[in-house]
Amino acid sequence: MCDCFTSRYPPNTQRARARAHTHTHTHTHTHSLSNLQWGTGPCRRFLCKNLFTPPPKKKQPNLLPKTHVLPCAVGAALSESGHAPPAEAERVPCAEGHFQIPSHRKSVCGTWFIIFRDGHMVSKGSRETAFTYAVSAAGVVNAISRACREGELSTCGCSRAARPKDLPRDWLWGGCGDNVEYGYRFAKEFVDAREREKNFAKGSEEQGRALMNLQNNEAGRRAVYKMADVACKCHGVSGSCSLKTCWLQLAEFRKVGDRLKEKYDSAAAMRITRQGKLELANSRFNQPTPEDLVYVDPSPDYCLRNETTGSLGTQGRLCNKTSEGMDGCELMCCGRGYDRFKSVQVERCHCRFHWCCFVRCKKCTEVVDQYVCK
Repeated sequence: MCDCFTSRYPPNTQRARARAHTHTHTHTHTHSLSNLQWGTGPCRRFLCKNLFTPPPKKKQPNLLPKTHVLPCAVGAALSESGHAPPAEAERVPCAEGHFQIPSHRKSVCGTWFIIFRDGHMVSKGSRETAFTYAVSAAGVVNAISRACREGELSTCGCSRAARPKDLPRDWLWGGCGDNVEYGYRFAKEFVDAREREKNFAKGSEEQGRALMNLQNNEAGRRAVYKMADVACKCHGVSGSCSLKTCWLQLAEFRKVGDRLKEKYDSAAAMRITRQGKLELANSRFNQPTPEDLVYVDPSPDYCLRNETTGSLGTQGRLCNKTSEGMDGCELMCCGRGYDRFKSVQVERCHCRFHWCCFVRCKKCTEVVDQYVCK
């Protein structure tokens, strides 16, 4: 078996990330998806062909281009986005899930590992699964929209969004914006196809789960679509900004993740009716909008490893000794206690710019205490 999962970042961002970011060496025992990344060469082509290409249909959606770049763009969105600039490469679904719910007993990245390892989504329709579906759908919109702008797809280009009515008359509406409209439409066809192609019995648990997935997919797409905003660049003599050119630009994926984390916290518990529709499990709460997350199953006990639910447990997870929140050792470790160890961190420091044009830094070493659950 070839070595598919050794590179954390795609080839076009790995070297840039290595130059631009602090090098930190820390000995940890956390369970995450850090060893399951984008891969290169034959394995990258295998992933694109087998994981990210939709099953053949009698009639392919018109949105699917003939080029192989598109499935790879989707693959990058579901891993470490190859279409994101180096500085934004960390803002992708799995990393975003790990950032948004780092202190939760549930490992969101662990869920992603189950998805790709077993070839199917986790079976539990929990709140965490709802977040995973939403952030993955958002990642597809993000990657495809950006790929269109960068000319990497043969079926789309720059955004054709209409000029905003509130844009000052003397500002130009042009440039090459992120094609959020195409990204949204493609993600709807691509991500939802799995749920729509199945014919479940009306009112069954399977239908309820499919409707839950569709709702959360839409919430993720809308988060990206609605958070796209106008970006402008000044023109003029000596930076006078006498003229501006503006275009449509995606929000940072971290901000999208923040929005979806809020939706995760307020996710609505639902149940399937005999008529084949989702309804609130508790009618006292407000009906969820298309932008809200929903779930149909309570979250399982994530303290212990459980292959059935996809839980990786909290043994070996980093915890915060001084915190009283979910990231605190008392709660995170589920009462089992924790171990302390010394971690040597090497970071760049005392950086100076030299003319012209490079930055030279020293290396600083620091020994810190860290804690992991027993």
